[in-house]
Amino acid sequence: MTRFDLRAADLRAVNSLTKYPSIPTYHELDPRNGGLLESAAAFPGDVIATEKVDGTNSRLVLLPDGNYLIGSREELLLARGDLIGNPAQGIVEQLRPVADRLVAGHPGGVHVYFLELYGGKVGGAAKQYTTDPARFGWRLFDVMLLADWEQALTWPQAQISAWREAAGQPYATEEQLATLAAEAGLELAPRLFRTDALPESIADMQALLAERLPATLVALDERAGGRAEGIVFRSPDRKVIAKARFQDYARTLKRR
Repeated sequence: MTRFDLRAADLRAVNSLTKYPSIPTYHELDPRNGGLLESAAAFPGDVIATEKVDGTNSRLVLLPDGNYLIGSREELLLARGDLIGNPAQGIVEQLRPVADRLVAGHPGGVHVYFLELYGGKVGGAAKQYTTDPARFGWRLFDVMLLADWEQALTWPQAQISAWREAAGQPYATEEQLATLAAEAGLELAPRLFRTDALPESIADMQALLAERLPATLVALDERAGGRAEGIVFRSPDRKVIAKARFQDYARTLKRR
């Protein structure tokens, strides 16, 4: 019998432990004006490029005692069995059936499924994916597999936050992620291409974005705007990850 008990757990620690970390930009951000600098992330070898969907970061936290939590990026919104959940962004309404399905086969430990919920009325980009405010989509983009949860939950808040932002969370590899998605019946964020070399200059990266992702691949209807947000680059083991957004490159080059 697991010793985890959701009712007795420090939910602030659980929340911090299971948040998604910030993804750095592929080209370094200029702290003076928010533009990009000609300093690019270094990938040691193979790189997997996936579409960055512009919605709201959502998480399904499967717990060792058979319970689950549903959260946005910053907050926990619902625990299994709750009659009323926080209605923010429609996350609970859309993802509770997914959580109910996933927890039934949960093997133990703390597993966190990170999904991008998009469409509907989710943010200013919703119209790029659908013209129907009642239509939503979601794509799985990462899974955290935390076996050593007991020790981590004893850490102070500052230590948990530092661990998370320093890439301490154990994530599924690309191969594991594909298997977990298939088992869960979830679609992954679209895989665009694999390469062993990425452009080093800002101008060349802007050209790559335009060539490789001229429009979103996850539009929910044909009348949607169709503009994509950008690309996420990751190593197969997920130890190196970076994002490149169209708007960052357009803004930077316009200033030149």
